[in-house]
Amino acid sequence: MATIAVLGTFDTKGEEHSYVAELIRQRGHQPLLIDVGTLEQPRLKPDIAREEIAKTAGVDLEALVARRDRGESVAAMTRGAPLVLARLQSEGRLDGVISLGGGGGTAIGTAAMRALPIGLPKLMVSTLASGNIAPYVGVKDIVMMPSVVDIAGLNPLSRKLLAQAAGAICGMVEAKPPSETAARPVIVASQFGNTTPCVTRARQQLEAVGYEVMIFAATGNGGRTMESLIESGLVAGALDITTTEWADELVGGVLNAGPTRCEAAARRGIPAVVAPGCLDMVNFGEPASIPAKFSGRRFYQHNAQVTLMRTNPEECAELGRILASKCNLSIGPVTLLIPLKGISVISAPGQPFHWPEADHALFGEWKKHLRADIPVVEYDGNINDPDFADLCVRELLKNLAGSPIADGRTS
Repeated sequence: MATIAVLGTFDTKGEEHSYVAELIRQRGHQPLLIDVGTLEQPRLKPDIAREEIAKTAGVDLEALVARRDRGESVAAMTRGAPLVLARLQSEGRLDGVISLGGGGGTAIGTAAMRALPIGLPKLMVSTLASGNIAPYVGVKDIVMMPSVVDIAGLNPLSRKLLAQAAGAICGMVEAKPPSETAARPVIVASQFGNTTPCVTRARQQLEAVGYEVMIFAATGNGGRTMESLIESGLVAGALDITTTEWADELVGGVLNAGPTRCEAAARRGIPAVVAPGCLDMVNFGEPASIPAKFSGRRFYQHNAQVTLMRTNPEECAELGRILASKCNLSIGPVTLLIPLKGISVISAPGQPFHWPEADHALFGEWKKHLRADIPVVEYDGNINDPDFADLCVRELLKNLAGSPIADGRTS
């Protein structure tokens, strides 16, 4: 029997959540009722009351209710619910979560779900599920199901759809992968088109010695997703070859992954290899979309929709300092690998982004600010040389061998 959180505003949508909870019971699982309503009294008795959610958020519920400010109430519950669900999961008291909501309920429910690790079933039945759901899902595996009709009472259509939602969350909790898929520890790798030869060769070698390699495109969302998977505890090692998203974060490109990129493996002690892949480029859209302040810079038309701008020595120096600070967070084995003759296909000698002064500024500042105990291995060639890929594999396997993480799970 699994425990499935049924989280919602039990004052305005208590009947609907009660219906879903009863269907979960009928499937042999235990619903855990969590109330995040604030306007009226709850219409069903919760297992975790709104007072606990508010207290966790550091809010005086009585004063909050007295003000009757819906926006403030949603904000308070959006802060408290993730903390409560994360605690329940860490205590082993949560196997899945379902929530039903309109605008406010969706904001609260999905915020709570984003605090949970990838792999724990999450289902949000929402009036907003047919629109832009990216802000609600983030990089987590949240299933967004359109409610079709408003969640405002039970009727023949809503009963059918909510019954399907209850069946879906129960099925997700009950579903187990084939046992053989769990045997191979997972390596995550970051890749761009300009580092594909390196990552492809490294992947083949790692798979040959028994690892499962998951490759993430360094396109902003890809980097955020990779970081999230590392945080979930499902990863044995990281081959972070393509740290290019930091160039977009620093300079203002369109494929940034946020200021915590390159932190997850470091903070969790995941054995890692890090390289400056594609830090020579910042991504923009078509030429007309490039901000005027970059007029006169060096550009490369990757395709009709993507224009690349070469990072200059000043930007590269700052990138070196930033990436050093991220590596310095490491509590596990990490190695910095530097290809001295190009960090992408187009920065190799004779290519459009070849600029040794910029690369030397990047490498020099990274090494200068790096912790003294973190190894640096320089390679006299391009990042996509077969020998560099082989070097990446050797150094990662060395770090894995020296780590207590042996089965690919860190939590």
